[in-house]
Amino acid sequence: MDIFQSVVIAIVEGLTEFLPVSSTGHMIITQEILGVESTTFVKAFTFIIQFGAILSVVCLYWKRFFRLKEVPAGKKGLEAFLIRYDFYWKLFLAFLPAAVFGLLLSDFIDAMLENVVVVAVMLVLGGVLMLFVDKWFEKNEGKDTPMTERRSVIVGLYQCISMIPGVSRSMATIVGGMQQGLSRKDAAEFSFFLAVPTMFAASVYKMWGLVSEPESMQQLSDNWVVLVVGMVVAFIVAMAAIKLFISYVTKYGFKAFGWYRIVVGGAIIVMLLCGVSLEMA
Repeated sequence: MDIFQSVVIAIVEGLTEFLPVSSTGHMIITQEILGVESTTFVKAFTFIIQFGAILSVVCLYWKRFFRLKEVPAGKKGLEAFLIRYDFYWKLFLAFLPAAVFGLLLSDFIDAMLENVVVVAVMLVLGGVLMLFVDKWFEKNEGKDTPMTERRSVIVGLYQCISMIPGVSRSMATIVGGMQQGLSRKDAAEFSFFLAVPTMFAASVYKMWGLVSEPESMQQLSDNWVVLVVGMVVAFIVAMAAIKLFISYVTKYGFKAFGWYRIVVGGAIIVMLLCGVSLEMA
């Protein structure tokens, strides 16, 4: 992988990671167009550059990430702790299901990641779903529904669905939030927040896989410039994508993303039927 390929893939990652369109599906098409060989480093690259995307969320919402709640007088011990660190506690509860299932089903998930047909089908099915979510949950708009512990866990369970490649972590968590009564904007923002621990864990896991093997460590050493460039580009592009996405869905909803998913999934299916060999990143 060269610098140009790194930049292009990072742009795609930054644009699609937080949108309900599946960054995985876009990685397949992008790598095929660029002719990037699916090496151990390349597979890890698409996870590790998520550090840049993670940082974009923290920077954009830094007041939310680093603000602690006031503890009412008389509250002590665990109760006071949970009140003060309410934001982090609920993120942890939402993150936990994916962490548990991810560890238990890691081999199965890795096997599915090699199946491009699954990606294409899930892109199309998810696209059909996105055509109707605005209508199903239109009663949520204008509401200020609080994110409770129970709702956090349920959104976390929805996130587990995104372990199926092509579903989109963003789509699963946004739909989960809306199903729990959140508005489009609130559901999207909680999805962004939840991405931070989830993507951080996935990136660290992939990074550990590289540094724990001498051959992979050599690849990392040889390509560190490519990796850094990818993270920086992903950071910049993700910041812009998040701002535009929130503004767009607040006004217009998710229907356009549904049609887009159907087109992309259909394009992958057509490429496969035409005999194009596609490999997962």
